[in-house]
Amino acid sequence: MKNRLLWIVFALITTAHAAAFDSGRSPPPELKPSQQQAQAAHLAAEVLSRYHYKSVPLDDALSEKILGHYLKSLDSEKLYFVQADIDQLTRFRTVLDDAIINEDLGAPFAIFNLYAQRVFERFSYARSLLAEGFDFRQKEDYQYAHDKEPWLKSEMEMREQWRKRVKNDWLRLKLAGKDDKAIAATLEKRYDNALKRIGRTTSKDAFEVFMNAYTMSIEPHTNYMGARAAEDFDISMKLSLVGIGASLMEKDDYVTIRELVPGGPAALSGQLKSGDRILGVAQGSSGPMTDVLGWRLDDAVALIRGTADSIVQLDVLPAEAGPDGKHKLVSLIRKKIRLEDQAAKKTILTVTDGKATRQVGVISLPGFYEDFDARQRGVRDFRSATRDVARLLDELKKARVDSVLIDLRNNGGGSLKEAVELTGLFIDKGPVVQQRDARGRIAVERDTKAGVAWDGPLGVVINRASASASEIFAAAIQDYGRGLVIGEPSFGKGTVQAMINLDDFAKNGKQKFGELKLTVAQFFRINGDTTQLRGVTPDILLPAIDDAADFGEASYDNALPWTQIKALDYSPAGALKSRLPILQKRHEVRVSKDQGFQSLQEDIAEVNSQRKKNLVSLNEAERRQERDVQEARLASREARDDVGKSSRGPRRTNVVRDDGLQAGERDLANQLAADKVDKTTEDVLLNEAARILGDEVDLRKPRAGFASHAVPPGVR
Repeated sequence: MKNRLLWIVFALITTAHAAAFDSGRSPPPELKPSQQQAQAAHLAAEVLSRYHYKSVPLDDALSEKILGHYLKSLDSEKLYFVQADIDQLTRFRTVLDDAIINEDLGAPFAIFNLYAQRVFERFSYARSLLAEGFDFRQKEDYQYAHDKEPWLKSEMEMREQWRKRVKNDWLRLKLAGKDDKAIAATLEKRYDNALKRIGRTTSKDAFEVFMNAYTMSIEPHTNYMGARAAEDFDISMKLSLVGIGASLMEKDDYVTIRELVPGGPAALSGQLKSGDRILGVAQGSSGPMTDVLGWRLDDAVALIRGTADSIVQLDVLPAEAGPDGKHKLVSLIRKKIRLEDQAAKKTILTVTDGKATRQVGVISLPGFYEDFDARQRGVRDFRSATRDVARLLDELKKARVDSVLIDLRNNGGGSLKEAVELTGLFIDKGPVVQQRDARGRIAVERDTKAGVAWDGPLGVVINRASASASEIFAAAIQDYGRGLVIGEPSFGKGTVQAMINLDDFAKNGKQKFGELKLTVAQFFRINGDTTQLRGVTPDILLPAIDDAADFGEASYDNALPWTQIKALDYSPAGALKSRLPILQKRHEVRVSKDQGFQSLQEDIAEVNSQRKKNLVSLNEAERRQERDVQEARLASREARDDVGKSSRGPRRTNVVRDDGLQAGERDLANQLAADKVDKTTEDVLLNEAARILGDEVDLRKPRAGFASHAVPPGVR
């Protein structure tokens, strides 16, 4: 087996260098695994086999699944490999398990090296087409999504696909008003940046992609994290980091400041601004300057972050300076930065129906964050989602709102403990969620604190991207009859993960092996159903923007099945179900007359039509005609919407005028201005959810207002 494996690896490497186009750049380096990575893979396999909720042996059957997931993660759109490559790579279908067990990662690295070479060839070919130009009078179409198509049969078919792709890129810019010279320059830079990115891949990149193909072949939500990925995950949970307080981006080989965090060292210094470029980083007041021009963003960020109260020096090229402009040296003291833009926020929406006016307090929660370490150390004011929401509820009570709406759209989850404690803000003791481990043992997570922070009308808004902890909270609120769940069916992730530090497992004092986010249990609602696969179905449905077949737990080929266990003893509150038919009818009547809602449904229908069609014309006249029809539709809508536009700003639309550019290619100042406008646009779905909640207040026929029903501050 070993000699055969070496022969296959050699064959792949020699094939990878068989065909290339002159791009002016060197092919990507051949990556090789380290002994440490091989040991980490073996150790991860031991942990997965012992502790994963779904016991799957590491054998030839799993090896075949790993290969499929690996190829999909590398080339999901089938833009790089051709069928001949796949035929060759299928020889690995029964050897990837041996590669892990025997600590010989030559096979997965050979696959990655072939992938990198193919990426290099495709973008080199794309660049070679720019000098020729295109004839846009021809009648031809471009199929832009290939993920569900078979692999292209030959190099000739692949080149034809890329010719059409480049032609479409050119036409999009042409339709946006760019001249040929500007178009060629834009695309030259775009494809060159792609070549730079593949040239900067490292063995860590290859290893993490392969390891995640392995872990996700067992179950979709089990992941491997290297040291840097684990650090980023920790930051996302505690919503803080130690650094200079600047959002950075990669633009034209420069590490560029996108925005400054208010109150952070960078902003307080008065020496830095959006658009400034960081050319070098030095540690301490006298450390050597490290040139970061052309670096990967994550590598530069790792240098800029550090320990609290330490000094970092930056070699900065001001935004207004040319490439040869005068630099300046900026010295900053790193501090703890709180990521407030990812924390819970509140707004108040005014809902008017006839003579009645209701104030709906909206709390948007992007994630169920918690500073685990600070909590374990007994830090009194540790950061958590529940604490932030409780504080915002106090503020909303003081504002005497009539109802509260918790917005969990695009909330992918987080801490299970936070989901339980957040539920406890709205119920007075009781079970919240059940967990079943691999041995079939069932544990119940409960709210044990007496009293509630809010007992007035409550709503929860979810969408397809609401997952895990979001689903626990929404399901508990629904099962108790405590509030209305509004939106689209949620993601369907009904599994519980634990972080396993492989270095701790190996009793290794140094940080070497990374971490596993390991699925250890499945959670169930208090009514006995799991949210796994099916998610939470709202009481009142709003239009679904995402395609359920492509996004959500059901889109995974190895998701755990839906199942049930015994329901718990709990007492639903109120008579919400009896009011649902009336609320549904009022909703239907209202949205049938609401211009913004109708516009949204038109947008969704248009997006679904284009998705189903999966073709665009490469004929300029046809594309201009299509664009003119689209522009006329948008102009008609804007004129119609202007008649009843609210003071909150323009209505949000899902159809955006195409400028032909990609992220990072747009002028930074214009992009920031556009982002600011987007944040102030009227959210049609949120407004309708607030109106539904206003209806619920009306049906309850409250006394002076439900603000009087809220428990006074300090009860919890």
